[in-house]
Amino acid sequence: MRVGRGFRYHPPIVTRRRLPLSCAWLPRAVAVLALLPLVAGADAVYRWTDADGVIHISSEKPPKGVQAERIEVRSAPGKNSSASAGTRSSSGGTATASRSSATPSQVAEREAVLGSLRNRECVIALESLDRLTSGAQPTNGGEIRRVQQTAELNCSKDPSRRREQEEMAARLRVANGPSCIEARNQLAALLSPGARPTRDQLKAQQDFVDQHCTAPVR
Repeated sequence: MRVGRGFRYHPPIVTRRRLPLSCAWLPRAVAVLALLPLVAGADAVYRWTDADGVIHISSEKPPKGVQAERIEVRSAPGKNSSASAGTRSSSGGTATASRSSATPSQVAEREAVLGSLRNRECVIALESLDRLTSGAQPTNGGEIRRVQQTAELNCSKDPSRRREQEEMAARLRVANGPSCIEARNQLAALLSPGARPTRDQLKAQQDFVDQHCTAPVR
């Protein structure tokens, strides 16, 4: 394009259209709203040991000043999946208001976690009580009372369920006993570098460990 003398060519100015000020917060607001269902779906149970050494599992917060493990139960909306993680914290007071607005599925998940944790503490306490009262090792009345109270607090009151927990405790006692310790050591020796066990030997030892030496709770 030719430009006459005395004239200077100026290219057109291109301007970018900006969002109105009232709309500038939209992307950030959408991100916050997307997180709200996850926050609303959070629930928790608590595990702590009192001054007498008794283990408590509850959906209620422990007394003020008591060090407790908080196990969070997160439920995705419309799903029954959950992920849990525990963090040590000092907590007290009454339960938060979010529990009163929990959905039926969240309540069911919390009760399932409570049941699983209480079952674990019950089985461990019953196994410890059997070991402490067997006379195989020195003990004292205070330790026995502590374990008894932990069992009474966490074991089921239903007779059939209690029998199942006692059977689990018996299996745990075997899994922690000298026979299973030796069986696991023998399996480790068969699997060690340089060992040449037959396939049948390895299978027999593995089957014994799996059937008799696997702890029902961890």
